[in-house]
Amino acid sequence: MSRTLLAARAGLGRTTVHEALRTDGNVPSAETVAALATALGLPETQRRELLELRRTAADLGTVPETAPGRPIRTWDPHVLEVHPAGTADGSPQTQPGYVRRAHDEVLANAVHAAQNGHSRMLVLVGSSSTGKTRACWEAVQPLSDSGWRLWHPVDPTRSEAAITGIGRVGPRTVVWLNEAQHYLGNPKTGEHIAAALHTLLNDPDRAPVLVLGTLWPEYADRYATLPEPHGTDPYSRVRELLAYRTLTVPDAFPSAALAAAAALAGAGDELLAGALTRAAAHGRLAQELAGAPELLRRFEHGAPRTRALLKAAMDARRLGVGLHQPQDFLVTAATGYLDDHEWEELPADWGEATLADTTRRVHGRLAPLRRIDPRRAHRPLGRSVPGLQAGLPEEAGTTSSVRLADYLDQHGRAIRWRLCPPASFWWAAYAHLDSPDDLDRLAEAAEDRYRMEWASMLRDRAAHLRAGEAPTGAAQDKEQGGAPQEAGRIATDDTDAVLRPALARLRAQTESWKGAEILYRQAADAGYTASRTELARLREQHSDLQGAEALVQRAAVAAHGTVVAELTRLGEQGGDTKGTDALYRQVAEAGYAAALTELARAHGQEPDPAGVFARQAVDAGYHAALTEAGRMRELHGDTNGARGLYREVAATGDAAALSELARLDKDTGLPEAVALPRQLVVAESMLPHPPS
Repeated sequence: MSRTLLAARAGLGRTTVHEALRTDGNVPSAETVAALATALGLPETQRRELLELRRTAADLGTVPETAPGRPIRTWDPHVLEVHPAGTADGSPQTQPGYVRRAHDEVLANAVHAAQNGHSRMLVLVGSSSTGKTRACWEAVQPLSDSGWRLWHPVDPTRSEAAITGIGRVGPRTVVWLNEAQHYLGNPKTGEHIAAALHTLLNDPDRAPVLVLGTLWPEYADRYATLPEPHGTDPYSRVRELLAYRTLTVPDAFPSAALAAAAALAGAGDELLAGALTRAAAHGRLAQELAGAPELLRRFEHGAPRTRALLKAAMDARRLGVGLHQPQDFLVTAATGYLDDHEWEELPADWGEATLADTTRRVHGRLAPLRRIDPRRAHRPLGRSVPGLQAGLPEEAGTTSSVRLADYLDQHGRAIRWRLCPPASFWWAAYAHLDSPDDLDRLAEAAEDRYRMEWASMLRDRAAHLRAGEAPTGAAQDKEQGGAPQEAGRIATDDTDAVLRPALARLRAQTESWKGAEILYRQAADAGYTASRTELARLREQHSDLQGAEALVQRAAVAAHGTVVAELTRLGEQGGDTKGTDALYRQVAEAGYAAALTELARAHGQEPDPAGVFARQAVDAGYHAALTEAGRMRELHGDTNGARGLYREVAATGDAAALSELARLDKDTGLPEAVALPRQLVVAESMLPHPPS
């Protein structure tokens, strides 16, 4: 039988038959082998044997040297645009463990079909950094073991490489079209590339091939949208190519996938463990992994003003400020993080410009700072609302805020835990923060860092804000309408404990102090511990000093450590030094070691007792007490004893002790005073000086 007759009987082209019978040509497709076996009248057993032989030959065969691509095993996934992941310290690391989701099963089916000789194409559609490219990379790994090649057309441009190379693609090749809009959306070549891919997928002589791509949803929608009647259709071939060949990748991981990721994290995968702490609430695990390195790069390599703003936001979060930080607060705080030269170089609009830069999104739609728009207030229209206009309620908030990226929040806690913010930070908090709880936490942080004046100012600001809270709604109406019992019932039934002390303050102002005491007690029992201190002041005003001390003591034991100053004032007023000492000790036992330092100060005229209290504070983890004890010894002329205490604390890196030691040795002319300022330069930003 001639080749011409065989081609006719098989329904194949003469060239196809000629290539199938060559010993040095490409392995014929399964369809070609089956058609030839039928034309030759071979029995079914021989037909199956030929097809199996053909599959084995395809697995072991080679493609022409001119065919594009190279073996899959030689590719680095990052070269194929798989986003690198990052660690908490910013060091490079391999990809985290892979967690399969529903779309991975569909990809696996396409790969299995390609392994069996059938050409396939899939384009994964999803938002930025949802794991599309990583899913494709994981899917082709079984093909790597079978000697498949991978071609990533990028040189000289993506579209030019695709136009010139698709016609030369050989069998057993993965065509890698990451960010497929660069190929299919090109206004000059997109339709030509779509047509060439269509031909490749339907050419049995070049089967099997696997075409994998990724697209953002907006591009997929654009290509799938039909044109208006009589309008132009720029994506007709693209739409035909993508029909039934797209696969959606969701933004978030389902609960089962998150559980699988948690298992990998528990087995030692640090990248997944870190990302899970940030993604537990929203499930966007892939975005957290992909965006972390870019967020870190933006922080470490940003302009000085960018770094200053982010440092201020990091310090605010680690010291107790809530998630939403006012923009005015950050801009004011950031000024102290700049040196003189950087400050002089700032443009006039640097604050807004820097906020615009730091809120610009990176991979996964993450940004170093994210703007938080205030929500509209939802109030009953029947009640008088300040600012109500045209029948609509006012906005719930007017101050614009931002939120620090969770990854940078974690990073800041890791690298800045020993650093003390500059004065601009504390001033910005005093001037721009309006949350009493945030201010209380910052006051405690300031006190821990020996910023006593700032701590006092911040506490005063918090107290002022709380004092300004007045009972609202029905309770206020009843109280001012002469029905205090009804107002008290409403406040008691209300789940918000803050309403009770507010109503108590109103009653105290009207000299109904017994009713105020009841409400203060109810608020304290509901968890509003500051009410005990307010009640203590109320009792003091009514000459019940002993009762006031007892209440302050209870507040201290409840870990309300900031009442130390209140204890001092009450003790001095009552003249009960021994009783005040006992209160200080109880506060210290409740976990507030700084109370022992206050004891050392109270016994400043007795160096030995002061030293004893300081040692007790050190044993409780509060080393700064020794520095205070050293000052006491200096006051009593014991310079050598003071120097010994300063050196002991300076060995821990304490900047305050280093400063005192440098001053003391400089005054006495000792040579080691020359070296101490160098240590102080390093330690100065770690632990602050006490106030002068």
